[in-house]
Amino acid sequence: MNAAFVVEGDKMVLELLESDMKIQAIYALEPWIQKHHSVLQSVSEVVFAVNEKALKSISNLDTPNQVVALAAIPSFSEDLPAPSQFAFVLDNVQNPGNLGTIIRTADWLGMNQLFCSPTCADAFNPKVVQASMGSLFRLQIVYTDLPTLFKRFEALPVYGALLNGNNLFSTQFEKKGFILMGNEGQGISDDLQSHITHPITIPKRGKAESLNVAIAASIIGSVVVLG
Repeated sequence: MNAAFVVEGDKMVLELLESDMKIQAIYALEPWIQKHHSVLQSVSEVVFAVNEKALKSISNLDTPNQVVALAAIPSFSEDLPAPSQFAFVLDNVQNPGNLGTIIRTADWLGMNQLFCSPTCADAFNPKVVQASMGSLFRLQIVYTDLPTLFKRFEALPVYGALLNGNNLFSTQFEKKGFILMGNEGQGISDDLQSHITHPITIPKRGKAESLNVAIAASIIGSVVVLG
């Protein structure tokens, strides 16, 4: 059996059931199982009715919902074809909430891939799963050596978020490429900055020192992808 991750809550488990993820087990209260009997037929052999005490014992939440599922962690090969659209590339993003929000943003913008350095937070950490609100189930998330990634697809532009980059709103963007976002405190590491073909920044009017990386990714991704 492959390594598994936990999915909790009515909405999240229903989205999981609609995805291509392999479900290993669903533990739920009997009323929930009866309510969703029709959508559970295809996985009925791994659906188990439990009481509230048992559900609480396997839940990561202080107040468990009606259902907890286990799904196999997918393994996406690093030997992928060149991205056909834009994709976020994350350098050492550590906060699970930030990673989950960026995954959700990528899904909103229609991206189907996301690349992470090996030092990024685990995309299947329960906090990331919850923050992604189901978007995790729809993306290929690949942990890989980023310099190797950029060298392999050197024909694609790399838009890197830097404080001293060019104005995001006056930059002309191509139809596909990478959007590189850095660590919460340190930004993009020095060894990756040489791979940036288009340094960009969100111009500021106020006095804030920096933006949260998930917020910055949302702004940049929206401008780059949606124009």
